[in-house]
Amino acid sequence: MSSAAEQEAVRQHARAPEGRPGRVVWPGAPTPLGARCRVGPDGVAGTNFALWAGGAEAVELCLFDADGTETRLELTELTHEIWHGFVPGVGPGQRYGYRVHGRWDPWTGARWNPAKLLLDPYARAVDGDFTLPPEVYGHVRDWPQQHVADTVRDERDSAPHVPKGVVVHDDDDWSDDRRPKTPWPDSVIYELHVKGFTRLHPGIPEHLRGTYAGLAHPAAIEHLTGLGVTAVELLPVHQFAHEDHLLRRGLGNYWGYNSIGYFAPHAGYSSSGTAGQQVGEFKRMVRALHAAGIEVILDVVYNHTAEAGELGPTLSLKGIDNRGYYRLQSDARRYADYTGCGNTLHVVQPQVLRLITDSLRYWVTEMGVDGFRFDLAAALARSFHDVDMLSPFLAVIAQDPVLRRVKLIAEPWDVGNGGYQVGSFPPLWTEWNDRYRDAVRDFWRGALPDVRDLGYRLSGSSDLYAWGGRRPYASVNFVTAHDGFTLRDLVTYERKHNEANGEGNRDGTHDNRSWNCGAEGETDDPAVNALRRRQLRNLMTTLLLSTGVPMLVAGDEMGRTQGGNNNAYCQDNAIGWLDWTLPEDPGRAQLLALTRRLLELRHRHPVLRRRAFFSGRAQADGLRDLAWFTAEGAEMTEGDWYAPAATLGLYLSGRDIPGRDARGEQVTDDSFLAVLHAGDRPVDYRLPGPPWAESYELLLDTSLEEQSAAPGTVHRGGGTITVAGRSVVLLRVGS
Repeated sequence: MSSAAEQEAVRQHARAPEGRPGRVVWPGAPTPLGARCRVGPDGVAGTNFALWAGGAEAVELCLFDADGTETRLELTELTHEIWHGFVPGVGPGQRYGYRVHGRWDPWTGARWNPAKLLLDPYARAVDGDFTLPPEVYGHVRDWPQQHVADTVRDERDSAPHVPKGVVVHDDDDWSDDRRPKTPWPDSVIYELHVKGFTRLHPGIPEHLRGTYAGLAHPAAIEHLTGLGVTAVELLPVHQFAHEDHLLRRGLGNYWGYNSIGYFAPHAGYSSSGTAGQQVGEFKRMVRALHAAGIEVILDVVYNHTAEAGELGPTLSLKGIDNRGYYRLQSDARRYADYTGCGNTLHVVQPQVLRLITDSLRYWVTEMGVDGFRFDLAAALARSFHDVDMLSPFLAVIAQDPVLRRVKLIAEPWDVGNGGYQVGSFPPLWTEWNDRYRDAVRDFWRGALPDVRDLGYRLSGSSDLYAWGGRRPYASVNFVTAHDGFTLRDLVTYERKHNEANGEGNRDGTHDNRSWNCGAEGETDDPAVNALRRRQLRNLMTTLLLSTGVPMLVAGDEMGRTQGGNNNAYCQDNAIGWLDWTLPEDPGRAQLLALTRRLLELRHRHPVLRRRAFFSGRAQADGLRDLAWFTAEGAEMTEGDWYAPAATLGLYLSGRDIPGRDARGEQVTDDSFLAVLHAGDRPVDYRLPGPPWAESYELLLDTSLEEQSAAPGTVHRGGGTITVAGRSVVLLRVGS
């Protein structure tokens, strides 16, 4: 806390800038928030503007002509802390922003500064980029006394340096759209970056690469449908800004986890224009994906914004009502930071909760999306300090007639105390299961102390999710995600190599649980490369045979590499983009073929897509719906689970699948035995005999480069097969 003298000096320094008078606007209406085209009194067309700005003393609506000329209109109507007015003659394409007047007293959290043009939190489109010169900061960045710099108000006008909101007319009719509505157990998620997935695709016209239209192109959709995924999970497409420290290094925020416009599709991914055209282009992309049977899930970042902490820029919420939108510490000059990004939205505040839920409903009802993955969802579930599964945010989602019907995925942690909440989110929610990731990685690199945890992960993680009516599909299983090594890098590097990020290789996690197979980085050693290809097949096969919802990362099916960079958030270049020449390499083409085959197998066999947890109980004939076997062909004992093991047999019974099909018939399927062997030497594996099986047909063997050589061989129950070192064998049970 600064001294009283310093505080008074700053107050004396601060003064309101002179504004140009504007003409009177009609009263308009306080709802809906944002800029909405409508017909006003006497049939006059125009736009209604409404902005919640609790505590503000005055609000000016600023309209911008094509040449940048600004016209300021004072909003004089105030209803329940919402400033509003109707402007006749204003229609789609109009660029606008706000200037909000009020006290400048950072020691109490008040940071109003009318010199700063603010983006409407409800803007449906954004035109322009945030470049972050000194003028866009509410405080004087180069104030001589740096320890109080954030408390000195900067009087320079930010309007020439910030993007503007764009009025958009919502007139789309979605009656011709058919949402796939894929049930959770049948879902396969494919995480991708709109630009990175399409930027180098040779089948997409160059002017469409890196855009929503590029993702809607038949060449892009053909890969998705040919692979067999049911949903794309798009890295953030809300309008976002680049951080100052990245811009100074000539980089930018490539991933987009720095949102500033929760209703606006990011303009940088538009091929058709940024004066509202990006909205229509996004909608056409959704329609095209839906027509191909693919759902659209958005990765959304409602836990923090691009305004960072007290030393960050003033772009929108900070200048509208800093205390109303952000969590502040007891020293209200500072921000509570549960996200590691400088600020945390104060979700328990009604206006913040309204902003988030209005945004979510908008993307479902007017933009056509099918669900959301919530970045650092634990931060949204905090009441005042602790994570609370009865928090207002979770309660509102549970009762909302729109949102409770879409796919909801939590990243169930944040960086604050008590933030790790895997397994704790309520029914309706699925979760990224990082315990699955860690167990599978550890098993295949030979670092799992026992196999108990792996058994839970492969069978749906009942220890985490078998409560409150939750099902195995509450677990979103993944081995890799955008954050961390790619699948290929996981078997190529033991250390991160993030030098290109310009942070001295300090960024990114150290806990990669990877194994380079004997050489760090790319090598010409044929034995090492053969082992790496086998490990890729092992990891992919394990993921797609596990109970739960699998998530793949774009390019992993083709052996994509980031050169060992495990934090490519700022690499908008070949490091971050998908290389579509990869399948030209025979080994990578084989991985792609294996992935397609596994997804087809998963699609055809409901035993791999269970809607309920296994019981493990023995039937009258001694069979179980799930059984585990040692290499000797004996059922595992309690002691076996607590001992290290390199070989694990997993028996899935197709006759004991709970539930009925759409016609009310009992669901039955083939039974399977999967043998996972992480040891480096071959093992003689005794196949369980009757009553488990009379015979087994070999379907897949990851020790083989070409899987076409594997199927068809039949082995006798009770007999022995040789399982190659570090491989997975999948067999179908015969009668």
